[in-house]
Amino acid sequence: MSEPVGGSGAGADRSVGNGPVERLSSDRLSGDRPAVVPGRLAEAPFALAGQAPWAGSDPYAAALRAGRGPLFLRRTDGWLLPLEVERWCAGADTVDLEVLDRCEGAVLDVGCGPGRLVAELAARGRTVLGIDVSEAAVARTVRSGGQSLRRSVFEPLPGEGRWDTVLLMDGNVGIGGDPRALLDRVAALLAPGGLLIAETARVDVDERAHVQLVDVTDGHASGSPFPWARIGTRALLDRAAAGGWRTVAQWTSGERPFVALRSDRSDRSASSSAEPPNSTAVISSQRAR
Repeated sequence: MSEPVGGSGAGADRSVGNGPVERLSSDRLSGDRPAVVPGRLAEAPFALAGQAPWAGSDPYAAALRAGRGPLFLRRTDGWLLPLEVERWCAGADTVDLEVLDRCEGAVLDVGCGPGRLVAELAARGRTVLGIDVSEAAVARTVRSGGQSLRRSVFEPLPGEGRWDTVLLMDGNVGIGGDPRALLDRVAALLAPGGLLIAETARVDVDERAHVQLVDVTDGHASGSPFPWARIGTRALLDRAAAGGWRTVAQWTSGERPFVALRSDRSDRSASSSAEPPNSTAVISSQRAR
């Protein structure tokens, strides 16, 4: 869970590492459009002030550098949602590996955080890119051996319309506080018939709120409140169906619930299951994520 909606509006490509986007060399991802459109970042839809809590010297960056919390999202009414920093900064666990086994083709991890999933997929030789608005998260992902780009999901991204799988893990389905808008954006990023795997809330909830990042040990909060959402499986499936998505799987592992959705933009043959394909398309051996 590492990205509220909102870009910086800066014109420069905000990446860490040696050209993470350019090293995604597959023709399917490069296509006939540029990988980076720096001049258009300020025009990105849904670009709102609110990236600041996740960027620079803030509680989140400090927690990622230390590899531990405590760190919380605090609602304006004082309610606290703990963030699992230690798990995010560790390697992919058994539950994560089950999710990654279901991924197809080229994978985009939205709100990749410190990059445990990117690193694991890269080690498997998969084409994968992590995006995150936190400079600290992008830097840690690159150090782990993955490729990452400092970018909001609502800004122009490389390979739009050609990703085979998009991941929304660790509560990132709440990015921007509007799951329906996020689903619409993901559909535009996926190739026709592409796969979305989302981790939902562990309780049956459907709520939007404004939150701040806060380190409760010193009471330090970062930036202005920004929109976030918490949504359980039932509510997400309802919203997805209304947006033209087809549910292909739902499961719980290690008390973490997941859903797999297939984009209804289907002008190619697609499997009706989110089970791992017999022959996974490996587009590039570049280490990404």
